[in-house]
Amino acid sequence: MRMNKKTIALLGAGTAMVFAGAFQEHLENPAIAANNERMAPHFEVDPFWPQPLPNKWILGAVIGIAVDERDHIYIVHRDQDTNFATQEIALDSGSADCCTAAPPLLEFDPAGNLVNAWGGPGEGFTWPESNHGLEIDPSGNIWIGGNGGADSHVLVFTRDGQFVREIGIPGMDVDSNSTTHFNKVAEIAIDPIASEAYIADGYGNKRVAVLDVATGAFKRYWGAYGNRPSDDRITYTPNEPLPQQFVGPVHCAQPSNDGLIYVCDRGADRIQVFRPDGTFVKEAQVAPMTLASGSVWDIAFSKDAEQQFIYVADGSNMKVHILERESLEVLAVLGEGGRQPGLFYGTHSIATDSQGNFFTTETYEGKRVQKFVFRGLQPATQIRSGAAWPEAERND
Repeated sequence: MRMNKKTIALLGAGTAMVFAGAFQEHLENPAIAANNERMAPHFEVDPFWPQPLPNKWILGAVIGIAVDERDHIYIVHRDQDTNFATQEIALDSGSADCCTAAPPLLEFDPAGNLVNAWGGPGEGFTWPESNHGLEIDPSGNIWIGGNGGADSHVLVFTRDGQFVREIGIPGMDVDSNSTTHFNKVAEIAIDPIASEAYIADGYGNKRVAVLDVATGAFKRYWGAYGNRPSDDRITYTPNEPLPQQFVGPVHCAQPSNDGLIYVCDRGADRIQVFRPDGTFVKEAQVAPMTLASGSVWDIAFSKDAEQQFIYVADGSNMKVHILERESLEVLAVLGEGGRQPGLFYGTHSIATDSQGNFFTTETYEGKRVQKFVFRGLQPATQIRSGAAWPEAERND
């Protein structure tokens, strides 16, 4: 990968602030250019974000991400020994000079510097067997889910890792109509205006559950199309009528600024849209021929006031899809499978900061977080698929 000084400067973390005004102007522009050509956001990967971790720390499967009001980036990863090859954590056994697992939750500043790290089992709560999902509420508290065998609860901590609350009961069986526990929560998202937490519940249960942020109390829940959820095994077959229940995992439930809830039914390659009371509005599929692990893993919205665009993390096809939010039409696709910057292995979670940049995490053997810098709107036909590198650095 050829890098000159100009390219490095463009990719540096500081450029987000330099171009912030121009980015916002681009964000507010309509998605249709004067010549009626469809426009879409354009991104370039920042290969120098985040900065190297201290203490010879390495990451396991990175399974959740969130951004706070300061544009600090939080990730949660799996730090159990089973997430690593023996030689990866040889420092622990004293057999080599590197490495050891980082604490489960890490916080980075906008420049990619690590500013805090904590997490793991403690007094008074049950740490998840398998971390999954991360959210920050308006008070700065951090919510964590889990999709391990006994994970039927959600944990809440302060920003610096002090335990606040355990919601649900660990070790409970699947029951998509329970009002006392979850089963294998995939993701959490919070509506700050209504002070409600939307739980993508998830890998065992097949529903969206809604909680009061302040107390953790259950408020309501629903299944696909707003139906009463069922625990029956559901399958998805391309080109056949879509199932009336979530196939699962129900992998995200994300509120938009205009009062809609966008739900990832990963196993059916679809996004379903609801009103906050569970009333079904519409749906669309993304990469509908994707089988096994599905295509719709997580979504984030663009940062313009109208949230014109949706970014869809697709861990099966190793991509990020850019959709027009109103029509749910795919406008452009970024990435493909690979280890280099701008490529993906197990694209899992996605989030945006106030500058319009987005961040992705990777599970399985991907084990990393990447930053993609917003470069304004371009005609969708000019956005090239594959690695999101500067044009000057691409030889294909």
